[in-house]
Amino acid sequence: MTSSPKRLIPATFVLLWATGFIGARYAMPWAEPFTFLAVRFVLAFLLLGALMLALGSARLSRRAALHAVLIGMLLHGVYLGGVFWAIHQGLPAGLSALIAGLQPLVTAVLAGKLLGEEIKPRHWVGLAIGFVGVVIVLSPKLGALGGGVTWQTLTASVIAMAGISAGTIWQKRVGATGDLVSGTFWQYVGAAVVMAVASVIFETQAMTVNGELVFAMAWLVFVLSIGAIFLLLVMIRDGAMSKVASLFYLVPAVTALIAWALFGEQLSAIQLVGMAIATLGVGLATAQPGRATAQPGRATAQPGRPQLSSEPGRGPRDSG
Repeated sequence: MTSSPKRLIPATFVLLWATGFIGARYAMPWAEPFTFLAVRFVLAFLLLGALMLALGSARLSRRAALHAVLIGMLLHGVYLGGVFWAIHQGLPAGLSALIAGLQPLVTAVLAGKLLGEEIKPRHWVGLAIGFVGVVIVLSPKLGALGGGVTWQTLTASVIAMAGISAGTIWQKRVGATGDLVSGTFWQYVGAAVVMAVASVIFETQAMTVNGELVFAMAWLVFVLSIGAIFLLLVMIRDGAMSKVASLFYLVPAVTALIAWALFGEQLSAIQLVGMAIATLGVGLATAQPGRATAQPGRATAQPGRPQLSSEPGRGPRDSG
């Protein structure tokens, strides 16, 4: 990512993703979680279907579409379904976010094992520092855990974290090529199926339609399910997974700032320190080392050896 517009993608993604928790706060009092998410995903794939027709997007092969459906089940269905259900059952959002904060570390381990990405010591240090920063940011909200901390809600949060980790790795491995609009359309088909089945089995499908619910639905569909997800998929396509995953460390801090601005939630000095630490960790995990300049008179390629593409994400290993 070298051009100026692409440099704005990570920051824009973090800001948009953080607003998802605010949208959920507006929606959850008025709808059951699986039912709300099922409607959200149906609206998302209908919009993307219309966009595919308008743009004349290339169709995916049957195999690629199946991969996209399964990725969507994990990346959207399992992740958001687990998080929304656990919070709806009384798990404090701070503890849920803390469990989700393990995702960059889990993704980095999986990327090293499954994608062959080289995770350098400074990346591990950055990931660890980022997690410490997340803990500090969320620490004021972890005191009053309440009765919602049960093995069911904790298990749902862990499954959600595993779902988004597996989904992003799978997306990088098999779904990073092809038309993004078509791929995302099939992802939401998969996510909608998972949530519709869960809604029928576990819920009554009751919804109270009012201004807050409509606003939350519109925001989460257009800004999160379309805008933020497209930015995430572009970053997965173009960058190393450990670096992309580390950006999630910034989400709790940005969410706390938004909640402070919109709802007057307390923002303490210790949380500001945590934000700085999390930012430092992400900086270490995503920093690009300076490229060595070619020495005069030295050949840049050796006969008989395949050359790696200089474009991000095109080589067999993103080692930056």
